Amino acid sequence: MSKEQDNPIRRLLDPKDSDPIVLYDENDNKVEFEQIALIPYEEKLYTILKPVEKMEGVADDEAIVFAFEEDADDDQILVVEENDSIIDAVFDVYNKLVDEQK
Repeated sequence: MSKEQDNPIRRLLDPKDSDPIVLYDENDNKVEFEQIALIPYEEKLYTILKPVEKMEGVADDEAIVFAFEEDADDDQILVVEENDSIIDAVFDVYNKLVDEQK
């Protein structure tokens, strides 16, 4: 697989790509996530990802909100969102979208 194909940002933004996303933790360990949703909120883009395998500190029925950010080189990166009010708002938007599709 080429580096271009393995880019998690490009893969998340590709509506045809629903394969697991591979990210690396602070210890450079590979972690696979299931794509749940892309959520625009307050002029920023977030993604909800669920760990494929058991992850310390994350319950089996929980997912993690990541924010799309730019690094010092202006490259897009994913950063775990830590602001509880933003996390709640992103999940609220997601739940409304799910309810609308019922």
